[in-house]
Amino acid sequence: MEYRTLGRTGIEVSAIALGCEGLLHKTKDEVRSFMDYAIDRGINFMDLYSPNPDLRTNIGLALKGRREKFVLQGHLSTVWENDQYLRTRDIAKIVPAFDKQLTELDTDYIDVGMIHYVDAEEDFHKVFDGELIKIALRLKEEGRIRHLGLSSHNPIVARMAVESGLIDVLMFSINPAYDLQPPSENVDDLFDDATFAHARHNIDPERERLYELCAREGVAIDVMKVYGGGDLLSEQNSPFGRAMSPSQAIEYALTRPAVAAVMIGAHSTGEIEDALKWVSATEEERDYTGIMQGLDRFSWAGHCMYCGHCAPCSAKIDIAAVNKFYNLTEAQGIIPETVREHYKALKHHASECMECGACERRCPFGVKIIDGMHRAAERFGY
Repeated sequence: MEYRTLGRTGIEVSAIALGCEGLLHKTKDEVRSFMDYAIDRGINFMDLYSPNPDLRTNIGLALKGRREKFVLQGHLSTVWENDQYLRTRDIAKIVPAFDKQLTELDTDYIDVGMIHYVDAEEDFHKVFDGELIKIALRLKEEGRIRHLGLSSHNPIVARMAVESGLIDVLMFSINPAYDLQPPSENVDDLFDDATFAHARHNIDPERERLYELCAREGVAIDVMKVYGGGDLLSEQNSPFGRAMSPSQAIEYALTRPAVAAVMIGAHSTGEIEDALKWVSATEEERDYTGIMQGLDRFSWAGHCMYCGHCAPCSAKIDIAAVNKFYNLTEAQGIIPETVREHYKALKHHASECMECGACERRCPFGVKIIDGMHRAAERFGY
């Protein structure tokens, strides 16, 4: 298993993590067996958005005796009413629902407490200008939430949350199809075939700015919908008309700035195993660029996707890393100290570029890499 630091929380989490929807309606013994299988293979991180009391009780039982070694991401403002999950902003319900979550899980804290599902700007202001954020911060001060997070599908709202300085973790939907789409307050737009009916080119700039902002601020991203609800794994359902493998979809998400983990909504141990193939997959098996090349309606031309096809560099420069660090300085026009130090730590720097052009000949997206190395050398000074 590969482990990554969950941003400024300092927590080490498995890059392959679990969603919880696959455990709904499973028995206590089935949940225990499922969790044993995942933990035995190095998974130590799970998102638990659902307030289903049976599910949370079964997960609590499965983690008994090993809770301290497992990272739980629970959600604020989800409730279970009339045998169904609901999002709520009713202040009177939030703390009782959270207390119930701790009781059912048989724990006295949640590692990451997610403010649940904030997509609309109006809702953001209701949460962050009202009582809900005060409740979340109080729970954090009490130690019942160790770190605060937010889940969203809207990059504009997610950026507002990061800029507040109050969250340490962002749960966000990332895959190559969603990354093409402009921001929307309606999550259904992500799944609407009409969204892909016309040509789209390159990552939406709001999404890219969000990922880079998170990287600069040390806010970790954990990814939901890495497979696009399964559509990206199906040639028939994928907007690209080509099927990605789980390893390709996971690699795409994990190469975005600030991403620490992907939450896999596995329904069986076989689906966990499919995701875990990423850990031992070759570069060729992880390579997602073939899916994204030569498409009529979609193009990433001239855009560095951090895919690594430019390697090996004749001067041994890690070109993808240089591009990523340079891009992290673009929005502010300055070099954040953390970015400067990460760039400095590279064994070879942009100024060492020999201009041989081998990288540009290999780049599947036609990026002007030599020009980029000149810009980076000028920005960083070497």
